[in-house]
Amino acid sequence: MEKISFIVPCHFGMEAVLKREITNLGYEIESVEDGRVTFIGSPDALCRANIFLRTAERVLIKIGSFHAETFEELFQGTKSLPWEAYIPEDGKFWVAKAASVKSKLFSPSDIQSIMKKAMVECLKSVYHKEWFAESGASFPIRVFLMKDEVVVGLDTTGDSLHKRGYRKLTAKAPIAENLAAALIMLTPWKGERILVDPFCGSGTFPIEAAMMAANIAPGMNRSFIAGQWQHIVSDTAWENAFDEAASLVDMNVRTDIQGYDIDDKMVSISRENAKLAGVEHLIHFQRRGVEQLSHPKKYGFIITNPPYGERLEEKENLPAIYEELGKRYRALDDWSMYVISAYEQTEKYIGQKAGKNRKIYNGMMKTYYYQYIGAKPPHRDNGRRGG
Repeated sequence: MEKISFIVPCHFGMEAVLKREITNLGYEIESVEDGRVTFIGSPDALCRANIFLRTAERVLIKIGSFHAETFEELFQGTKSLPWEAYIPEDGKFWVAKAASVKSKLFSPSDIQSIMKKAMVECLKSVYHKEWFAESGASFPIRVFLMKDEVVVGLDTTGDSLHKRGYRKLTAKAPIAENLAAALIMLTPWKGERILVDPFCGSGTFPIEAAMMAANIAPGMNRSFIAGQWQHIVSDTAWENAFDEAASLVDMNVRTDIQGYDIDDKMVSISRENAKLAGVEHLIHFQRRGVEQLSHPKKYGFIITNPPYGERLEEKENLPAIYEELGKRYRALDDWSMYVISAYEQTEKYIGQKAGKNRKIYNGMMKTYYYQYIGAKPPHRDNGRRGG
């Protein structure tokens, strides 16, 4: 396996951020589609992509693609793929997820069942067996059907990449870690700049920002399902990728990252999560309402996920919350503010139209990312003066 096509799903609307991440890792982009980016890399790219990508959901090896309008075409197309190159004789294999859009085949359970049968038939002819114990390593398959084109991927990740391993305790409506990272990466914020989240919940925005500031790879403290696949990627490749991640960490970085929440319990949860992430010394968490949002310095950033009001009784409180957020923002000196919200009257009650907004799906919920872009700080010249 010299070169492999990898399919990397992400949140809808975040494809450009993920593409930039993959390019920065040094890999060639093959295609960008709604909700996923495909790139080319060697087997060690499998390790590096899983460990380093902040905005991805998982990393799949592309097994192949074909056209199918009938279940017979799906069966034959699946059977013709080179399964023996990936799944050993004792491998445990199944179709973990099937998604279909604008295709004649649309029943996920039928697609999964027929593809599993086709895979068994293919491997029977290769291994000359009638029955497989499936007692070895796991090989979950994911399939996408779009306008009758079938794309088949082998999931190398296991638990979704948003599971960094630090969030043991969560808020009622937590934002996924990979989405939080992507939203931060859509802003000009850098680690030395001020960042405040006045509705920090379980601390996801401040923690993701602190991990970026300290250059902590999001996957460096977890395992991946492909760690068992020595016939595809060696233990040495994994060791090298983890060593690379460890060598880049800078725990001495200076930061001004703050998280506020009105609920004492959420502040405690945030602190515990930050501790598990190894960044508790880089973040100041505090019990504070949005009405207490202030900072003496200029050019800071608010990046936040305020309440949306999913419940009727909560919705009644939203105008006052968003009005106060707008008021406190305008009292800050040359700050920028980025707000993700499903509340349709966000701009009205903030009292200001956003410079930009961007539609983003947070799970199945349509939200908007309102971007209030403040002044840039003057360029620093490191103390040098003209003579």
